[in-house]
Amino acid sequence: MVGIEFWERPHEERHAEFARLRSLESPPFFAEPRIPLVRAGKGFYALTRHADVVEVSRNAKIFSSEPAATSPEPPPWIAWLFGRPMVNMDDPRHGRLRRVVSRAFSPKMLGRIQEEIQATATMIVDDLEREGARDFVEQVAARLPIHVICAMMGVPPERRPYVLKRIDVMTEYSGVRGSLFSPRTIRLLLGNLKAIVDLHRLVAKMGRERRGAPQDDLVSALVNANVDGEFLTTRELGSFFDLLLVAGNETTRNALAHGLKLFTDHPGQRELLLEDYDARIGPAIEEIVRYVSPIIQFRRTLKEPYTLGGHSFAAGDKVVMLYQAANRDPAVFTDPDDFDISRSPNPHVGFGGPGPHLCLGANLARMELKIMFRELFTRLPAIRTTDDPELLLSNFDNGVVCQPFAF
Repeated sequence: MVGIEFWERPHEERHAEFARLRSLESPPFFAEPRIPLVRAGKGFYALTRHADVVEVSRNAKIFSSEPAATSPEPPPWIAWLFGRPMVNMDDPRHGRLRRVVSRAFSPKMLGRIQEEIQATATMIVDDLEREGARDFVEQVAARLPIHVICAMMGVPPERRPYVLKRIDVMTEYSGVRGSLFSPRTIRLLLGNLKAIVDLHRLVAKMGRERRGAPQDDLVSALVNANVDGEFLTTRELGSFFDLLLVAGNETTRNALAHGLKLFTDHPGQRELLLEDYDARIGPAIEEIVRYVSPIIQFRRTLKEPYTLGGHSFAAGDKVVMLYQAANRDPAVFTDPDDFDISRSPNPHVGFGGPGPHLCLGANLARMELKIMFRELFTRLPAIRTTDDPELLLSNFDNGVVCQPFAF
C-alpha cells in the first residue's frame, strides 16, 4: 500500500485487500522510507473501516491535519514557499479562513453560478455534436469543472487552457510514485513546482487588480473579505486557488468519467435514472461518489494518545483514512460492491467525511454533475463508453486519464 505496485493492481484486487484489512483486529501499520527533506517517513496506520474514518474526520482536536493531510507528505519547504492550504490546517486558523472562503459556496453564490454551469454544459454538448466523439475526459469531464471554477474566480476565457494545462501537471505528480530520486520523479516535481508558481502568479496579479477595482467574481470577494478581521494574504489566496482547482476540478471530473462508465456497464441503473431523472439524480450522484471515491485518501497526525478501532495510538502517530475502503464497508453498506442508485441511506465519505474538513465544494460538484448528466442524456440518449478507461496511477486521485466513448 506504500509502494507503486499496490496502486497498479486492478480495482477488484485493491478492494479485496481492503476487505482483508477491515477484518483485522486493529488498523495495520505500513512503514515508509525515511528520506531527509522530502517526507517524514514515519509510516502510518491504514484506516479501512467506515466507523474509524468517520470518528477521525469528526475529531479534529485529536487528529490533526498538520503538517499535511496528503499522503505521502509533501516536503516541509513547500508550505514555506507557497503557503499552507486549508486542508493542511487546524483550528483556529482553519476555521477563520473557512469562514472567509465559505461565502463562495453559499446557496446564493451557487444559485448565481447555476446559469454558468448550464451554459457550459450546453456549449460542451454543442461541441460534441459538431466534433464527434474522441475522448470523454478531454471533451466533457475535464472541461466542465475547470470552466466553472475559472468563471467563479474571474479567470478570463483566453487564460483557461493555460490553467487546465497546469492542473494536469499538478495532478500527475500527486499521490503515488516510484523512486523519489528517479529522473522521472524529479521531472514531475520540478514541473509541479513550476505549475504552482505559474498559478500563484496568475491569481496574485488578479488579486492585486481586484483590491483596487473589485468585480463580480470570487477573487474580488476573497481579497476584499473581512470576517472577524480576517483577510486572505496573497499566499493564502494562491493556496486556496490551488486547492479549488485540484479538489474542485478532480472530484467532478472523475465522477463524470466514472459515472458514464457505470451507467454503460449497468444499463438497468441507467433506465431507472431516466424514468424519473429529477427524483433519482440526487441519490445517483451520491452512489457514484460512494462507488468510485474520487479522492482516495487523506492522512492525520495524532496530537495526543487515543484509542481507536481496537488500537491504542501514541501522540505523533499518523493514520491514513482510506475512503475507498470505508465506502465499501459491509458493516454500513448492504451489498457494497453493487452499484445501486436507489441505495438509501448512503452515508458515504466520498466528500471527505463529516467534520470541519467536509468538502466545501460538495454542493457545487453535485450541481455540476446533475446539470451535465441531464444535458448528455437528454440530447445524446445513446451516449456510452466503448472501452475500459485509462486510469491515473495515483494513491490520492482516482482519476481517469482517457475514456473512449460514442453517441
